[in-house]
Amino acid sequence: MTWEMILRLVLAMIFGGLIGLEREIGNRPAGFRTHTLVCMGSVLVMMTSEFMLDIYSSVSIDPARLGAQVISGIGFLGAGTILKDGSRVRGLTTAASLWVVACIGLAIGVGFYWGALIATLLSYIFKEI
Repeated sequence: MTWEMILRLVLAMIFGGLIGLEREIGNRPAGFRTHTLVCMGSVLVMMTSEFMLDIYSSVSIDPARLGAQVISGIGFLGAGTILKDGSRVRGLTTAASLWVVACIGLAIGVGFYWGALIATLLSYIFKEI
């Protein structure tokens, strides 16, 4: 295990957890644990893609394929959080925050730390705007 792998997973815990903590403090669904797990899972998927690319270097592999599956999978998970209650629609922010946290995880997973950090900070403070 390299330090880079550990760094990526720890950053996922921190970044995903920060957004989840903000939601949990506001007593919203999908809080700290959910956002942390989604972010860490996304990082692991991207690190797995990189690992596969290294191991199977003689075969043409698209390293973005697994990440694309995270995007569609989170879309499926997020769709399950959206409820129509009469004329009200609830859960859109939960779905969006899970999608953003997954994307932050993918960014961390490929080493795009600055993009992940800026997206995390903007997501965290967006509530205040």
